Amino acid sequence: MGMRKGRDSKCLGSIIFVLVFCFAISALPFASAIQRQKAKIEKHEFGELADGIALYTLTNRNGLEVQISNYGGAVVSVKTPDRAGRMADIVLGYDQPQSYADDTVFFGVLVGRYANRIAKGKFSLKGVEYQLAQNNPPNHLHGGVRGFNKVIWHPREVSRADGAALELSYVSKDGEEGYPGNLSVKVTYILTNANELRIEYSATTDKETIVNLTNHSYFNLAGAGSGSILQHVLRINASRFTPIDKTSIPTGELKMVKGTPFDFTRPTVIGSRIDQADEQLRFGKGYDHNFVLNKKGKELSFAAEVYEPKSGRVLEMWTTEPGVQLYTGNFLDNVHGKAGKVYNKRDAFCLEAQHFPDSPNKPSFPSPVLEPNQRYMQTTVYKFTVRGAGRGR
Repeated sequence: MGMRKGRDSKCLGSIIFVLVFCFAISALPFASAIQRQKAKIEKHEFGELADGIALYTLTNRNGLEVQISNYGGAVVSVKTPDRAGRMADIVLGYDQPQSYADDTVFFGVLVGRYANRIAKGKFSLKGVEYQLAQNNPPNHLHGGVRGFNKVIWHPREVSRADGAALELSYVSKDGEEGYPGNLSVKVTYILTNANELRIEYSATTDKETIVNLTNHSYFNLAGAGSGSILQHVLRINASRFTPIDKTSIPTGELKMVKGTPFDFTRPTVIGSRIDQADEQLRFGKGYDHNFVLNKKGKELSFAAEVYEPKSGRVLEMWTTEPGVQLYTGNFLDNVHGKAGKVYNKRDAFCLEAQHFPDSPNKPSFPSPVLEPNQRYMQTTVYKFTVRGAGRGR
């Protein structure tokens, strides 16, 4: 009896050792890629476009690094390890602010006042019609000719218990790009010690207006400039999407994804159906559609997950917004980016947290209207992890 009890104890001890060892191995890329350190933020010069433009490097205690410019609020780089601990930059971008000033594809920038499209650039509030720029003919796109992606934001380093943080603020004047009201906006980027890029938005107005803010980062989990993202595996927590017309404006229908190429309710290779003979895919030149998230209200909830099999990198997205726009880089064409890299069609994907496109003209969609006695608030979280070989889901 005593000998059996001793053998059982040894067996239990061996099992515990194996479990601890396996856990340590699974955590190795994030624990050992760079030795644990104190979270910090550093300011650097960034080109010569204009005074006041800088580049801020946020580093968390695990060695993850995010670079943000106050020009356009651009996420310039995100460096994370693969399953072997090798670091790579996983967002597309530029080396100089002049390139962001010339940019037409919205690499990594803050988008506003209204992200996505508004049909013919028109909307009405209390009987007053407003005409915006038709900068994506015949529609309005991403805030207009000089949206939030083309302005210099006021930066402020802020103290946060959860990681390094940079607050950006901007006041959009009444009538700017045709929008009503003076809109005061704050966006805080936090690189948390839980390996998350957390983006917190807030805005107030002195006149009824519309607001729909997002970040437009282009991701390639194998590394920016490494080629196609069509082998990435995607899951979206959405049973419905908003079909579009030939000008990419939603029809107003909330269509079930089941039985269509838009069903990502289970992990699915992005490129597996992207070239099917489907009218919606033809209209978007691939995926460029809003997905209606499965959620009850404005709670922070799971939106999407992307897995890159070769590197093992995983991107998990959470948001308070009702929708997420999936865009598969369909219009990238010989774009010269960082470190001599060239980006082409479907070399990246975007997951943009948002209100639905053309919401000001679709009363059945969640309202983007902001009143003077209200505060617009939005939170989106991109969490970075790794998954071992053979563990795709």
